[in-house]
Amino acid sequence: MIRRLALIAVLGTFLIGCKVKQRVTYGSGNERAVSTPKKDVTEKKVDDGGLYVLPEDTGKFVRFEIGSITEYVQTFSEVAQLEMKAFGIPASITLAQGLLESGFGKGELALKTNNHFGIKCHTGWQGDYDFHDDDEKGECFRKYNHPMYSYRDHSLFLKNRSRYGSLFELRKDDYKKWAYGLKKAGYATDKRYPNKLISLIETHELYKYDRNVLGDDYGRKVKAKEVAVRKPSVDKHIVKEGDTLYSISRKYAVSVDDIKRWNYLYDNSIKVGQKLTVKTENFNN
Repeated sequence: MIRRLALIAVLGTFLIGCKVKQRVTYGSGNERAVSTPKKDVTEKKVDDGGLYVLPEDTGKFVRFEIGSITEYVQTFSEVAQLEMKAFGIPASITLAQGLLESGFGKGELALKTNNHFGIKCHTGWQGDYDFHDDDEKGECFRKYNHPMYSYRDHSLFLKNRSRYGSLFELRKDDYKKWAYGLKKAGYATDKRYPNKLISLIETHELYKYDRNVLGDDYGRKVKAKEVAVRKPSVDKHIVKEGDTLYSISRKYAVSVDDIKRWNYLYDNSIKVGQKLTVKTENFNN
């Protein structure tokens, strides 16, 4: 396990500029036992292409105390954008769902489990859990040591289940269709759920985080012929024996920091055969 200081250093990459008061507590074992859930046949492994690898879980529960909606957005907007790059779910939708489901980070369930999306245990869940009164008394909810693991599980929850498959055929900047699509797919029973998400997105301008990921030109209409001949503006480098981030940066006339940022590297470690993005327009925002 990584020591406490190492955890804080790693999490700092996600929460730069945040003014969140945190209190680290050590969670105890569950007081109630549940039978091991059966495997959900609709689940499948999802490869994010190595775009965004979460730091190792230290096993220590980090309690977040969020003061306002603005503070919540400032705290988790970067994580939502990274999830969008890795899985294609609009950052605006993820943030709006997080705000709504967690009670702006102040809800009882969010405070005691870091579960910001109200995801219940369901079949196939092998992680930690806690009990909370929801539709029924004492329902089983997933528990995470840090909210960023809740954000990753939210992405996997949508990506892994076939009933949400149609969402990923929608434009990534069409948050309205995503909001209504979630309701249609059965994510929530509240008839006003789409309107609540849209209201949060527009009131707090969460759509700007989608634009940060997609770029300003994403929404413009382009002729089919232009799409067919357009070449992707991404260069890749396959790491060879003797390569270092410094030597690669010199070869492509970019900085080491840019290579680390484009590939979500947390240190200078690379390995032979690893594919690195070394030039791209999409990550310059």
